[in-house]
Amino acid sequence: MKVKVLNLDGSASKADIELNDAVFGVEPRADILHRVVTWQLENRRGTARAARERSDVARTGKKFGNQKGGGTARHGDRAAPIFIGGGKAHGPRLRTFDISLNKKVRALGLKMALSSKAKAGLIVVDTLDITEAKTKALAATFAKAGLAGKVLVIDGEAVNAGFARAAGNLVGINVLPAVGANVYDILKHDTLVLTRAAVEKLEARFHG
Repeated sequence: MKVKVLNLDGSASKADIELNDAVFGVEPRADILHRVVTWQLENRRGTARAARERSDVARTGKKFGNQKGGGTARHGDRAAPIFIGGGKAHGPRLRTFDISLNKKVRALGLKMALSSKAKAGLIVVDTLDITEAKTKALAATFAKAGLAGKVLVIDGEAVNAGFARAAGNLVGINVLPAVGANVYDILKHDTLVLTRAAVEKLEARFHG
């Protein structure tokens, strides 16, 4: 698949780039993408710290007082939730959300996400080099290129420092290195911008 390489301001450069069909030409499947996104989001979830419930509290099992004649409510032991030091009633319990997913399925999901953007919403730029690392200047460059909405920019080995600094305060613009490319972030953005270096890294990731 041959794609025109653009400059950051949207103007066409003189070069083209050939995208590997094994990475950018895979037919997307909703079930595979759903499995990968679910796996990502589940693994992001934090687990609550478990609270000690009534059976976990180390307190005496001796009956608190007489069943009758005390003038107060009848209690069995000090571990009841209403007492200081007693067990928590319906407290948080330790849960695990570490679901497993085959590496081949994960790789296929990323290929499908990239392919879905290659059909509509993919822009390949030469580099992210900018003359002025200012948010206002970069916003004007994006406006000239017609980039609006949520835009994900993926660079090569490391993100261009000046570009990352300038894009830090732009709403809807997110920047990642190629190693951080993932299905969830690609799908939730309207436009995917890849540099030449990012394309090379992503293709090498699958065809090392």
